[in-house]
Amino acid sequence: MFDSGKYGFSRMAFKFFRPSGQFTKISSAAAALMLALCIAVTARAQTAETAGTIEIVGFGDSLMAGYNLGPGEGFPEQLEDALRAEDYDVAITNAGVSGDTTSGGLSRLEWSVPETADIVLLELGANDMLRGIPPASTEQNLDRMIATLKERGQHVILAGMLAAPNLGEDYAAAFNPLYERLAEKHEIPLIPFFLDGVAAEPSLLLEDGMHPNAQGVARMVERILPTFREVLDKQQEEGT
Repeated sequence: MFDSGKYGFSRMAFKFFRPSGQFTKISSAAAALMLALCIAVTARAQTAETAGTIEIVGFGDSLMAGYNLGPGEGFPEQLEDALRAEDYDVAITNAGVSGDTTSGGLSRLEWSVPETADIVLLELGANDMLRGIPPASTEQNLDRMIATLKERGQHVILAGMLAAPNLGEDYAAAFNPLYERLAEKHEIPLIPFFLDGVAAEPSLLLEDGMHPNAQGVARMVERILPTFREVLDKQQEEGT
């Protein structure tokens, strides 16, 4: 079981959100965002396929989308730069949507992640946790997404999250281990805590105390690079 104190997570400032109800309509702005994301993902996939590069999709929420960050400062962009600096021929598409839950991710998986993608970094669950959604539901949604991606023959890397301390010990005991269980069940690489080394570090966070700034993203990339090196090297050895 993951210990939130190990990451300094107990000192991190969190706001607790409760859903006010389900939306019955989708706004024009949201529709435009989804259309733009779909077009961007498709265009990037076609480019990667043509160039023969390894196509990676970062599929997640605001932590992946690059909330309040400038061009090139988000996680997918910085990760791509770091891997290319090490001569890995990769193209990483940012398929993050701020505020997304695992339920939302499951509903948009088919059109957000093209079947041409070689590797998918699955980073969802933080908003489930912040809204107090039952961890069993979060685990079920992630399980279905992983199974779908594996059925396509795509490699999945799972990024984990830890429960905010204000949700209590019982919630943390139910939420924190679910990522490790899923990684073991599907035999996929796990990043235990996506914000490792950044959470509770004011100099690496935006003013909201929750999202990483550009320097925080750089720290995250540094911590996660070994996992991607291992996956990419193995994929090259297997020729898949």
